[in-house]
Amino acid sequence: MGRIRILSDQVANQIAAGEVVDRPASVVKELLENALDAGATRIRVEVEGGGRKLIRITDNGHGMMRDDALLAFERHATSKIRSSDDLLSIATLGFRGEALPSIASIARLEMETRAEDEASGTRIEIVGGKVMRVDDAGVPSGTTFTIRDLFFNTPARRKFLKAETTELSHVTALVTHYALAHPDKHFELHSATHALLVAPPVRKAEERIFQIFGHETLDQLLSMAAERPFDRAGLPEPPPWRRDEDYAAPEPGFLRIKGFISKPELQKLNRNSIYIFVNRRLIRDRLILHAVSEAYRNILPPTSFPVILMFMEMPPHEVDVNVHPAKTEVRFRQQSLVHDFVRDSIRNTLISTRPAAGFLAALTTNPHATPSLLPSVSPMPGEPESTPPALMPDSEPPLNTEEVAEFTLTPPALPPVEVRLPFADALMAEANGTGPTPQHACEADIPVQGEQAASLTSLSSLKPLGQLRESFILAVNDEGLWIIDQHVAHERVLFEKLLRERDVERVQHQRLLMPLLVELLPHQMVLFSRINAELERNGFEVEPFGPRTIAVKAAPVGLEGKELERTLMEVLEHSEREDQAQNLETLRTRIAASIACHSAIKINFPLDPVRMEWLLAELAKTDHPTSCPHGRPIVLRYSWKDIQRAFQRI
Repeated sequence: MGRIRILSDQVANQIAAGEVVDRPASVVKELLENALDAGATRIRVEVEGGGRKLIRITDNGHGMMRDDALLAFERHATSKIRSSDDLLSIATLGFRGEALPSIASIARLEMETRAEDEASGTRIEIVGGKVMRVDDAGVPSGTTFTIRDLFFNTPARRKFLKAETTELSHVTALVTHYALAHPDKHFELHSATHALLVAPPVRKAEERIFQIFGHETLDQLLSMAAERPFDRAGLPEPPPWRRDEDYAAPEPGFLRIKGFISKPELQKLNRNSIYIFVNRRLIRDRLILHAVSEAYRNILPPTSFPVILMFMEMPPHEVDVNVHPAKTEVRFRQQSLVHDFVRDSIRNTLISTRPAAGFLAALTTNPHATPSLLPSVSPMPGEPESTPPALMPDSEPPLNTEEVAEFTLTPPALPPVEVRLPFADALMAEANGTGPTPQHACEADIPVQGEQAASLTSLSSLKPLGQLRESFILAVNDEGLWIIDQHVAHERVLFEKLLRERDVERVQHQRLLMPLLVELLPHQMVLFSRINAELERNGFEVEPFGPRTIAVKAAPVGLEGKELERTLMEVLEHSEREDQAQNLETLRTRIAASIACHSAIKINFPLDPVRMEWLLAELAKTDHPTSCPHGRPIVLRYSWKDIQRAFQRI
């Protein structure tokens, strides 16, 4: 007898389930996406035991007829694609036809569905992949899936599930993400004891953010919107089996980005608060994450990350969503264009708004204490606390499939309490047809974003009063009292000046009277040979002087003595820690940041009024007066309202 054999359908489905379903949140994701594809405007999710005991998802979508309901549980049965050509322009969240048979093979499943134009519906019960009964049923139009005893027949998978609160946090995070992506739809999430999320429909994404997270989170975000056309050169070529006269090339279309980015003062310890949606599909993409990191480079510290809620829209043929079983990864047809546009859109928003950090907010803001878009779930008595996954730095290898899925579904989740703001009852009444519109219900409560937003565009109007301990400049204008860190302010001025001069290769330098000899370790000599060309473009003239010594003959203006040696050693240390394949832009900014830091005015250094005025005027001209190249804040504002409030005037 031969060694090769065909697997049974049940085993094949369980293998597919291992790729698609690894925890209760995976089941919720697949069924929730199916509901959205079915045109549902109201989706209710119920879970018990973190999803192990029960998952029930009810929607008011178009439902299915009896024949379609039975066919839906066959492998690769789908209503969303017809031919291989459709894979080039997928516009739905689901399309493979693997989810339902995979879920049915590892759980006790019951489906109730009815098409809107049908007199009666259909109830199907499947246990471990076997159809137990099919009946007519009197059910409302739409579809309800009830999943019980997940992984009951695959104990190996079941034992790898985490604590109930951990699995619940994954489900909560997922539902919240899709509620953010679809503000025009009604979402509910209920556990056995709590209403975790009640989000009636609203008009705009900012209303949804305010609805779920409140005004404090919304106030710390900046609105972003940009668009650009795709290059026609990137359009797909006609398939070889088609004749040219039968092929109509798709229009180039536009890449549109909308969303919210955090001010530099809001910093997180990992990327768990970066949410990216492409055509309303939640994804985890290293290309976009790298673009975000590049946008905030030299604005945030290297170990801190922003809060991002970004919605990208593009023609379906410009993005391939068929690269991951769980559909959490995508591949862009024009990767460089997408990467650079995301980076530039974020950076241009930061440049144009130039947000100022409030003095009182800065006292309580740090990466450990800033409010997350999704706070953590409290553990049940006797259960260990769940923690968000540690994320890899940019220099490490790409995430594998398991890590990608883990990241996507594991941001910290909402606490198990009912998330309903004072106007939620009015919104619920509207959803039931008994109250005002959601827009009217929200309008009075939602603060106008940016109404009192502090901006650093007014830096040029500051009048210096003096110095505090010869380290911080105190200045005033009509907006309030400002405190400026003189060292990091000068550091930002020098940093941007160096980058501009570097672009035209005119960095000012000075020759040393005597060459400065610096001893290096053997591996540092190797690093020096790799970055020496870039050092020369930044005003250094350095050459080897023996097997382990370099001679510095010229240096950028402002660097001398010990500061010059510290700068070189700092650049070499950073190059050693970073990826060996770091790009030129990273190296360029790293060198410029080190030069600026060691050349800038120090603390405990007296400044006369003329120099203080010059420094404030130069800082006002920079693109990013919010923080130094290493991410520390430059300016804090004690606003006029804060002062009035402190003296109980308002």
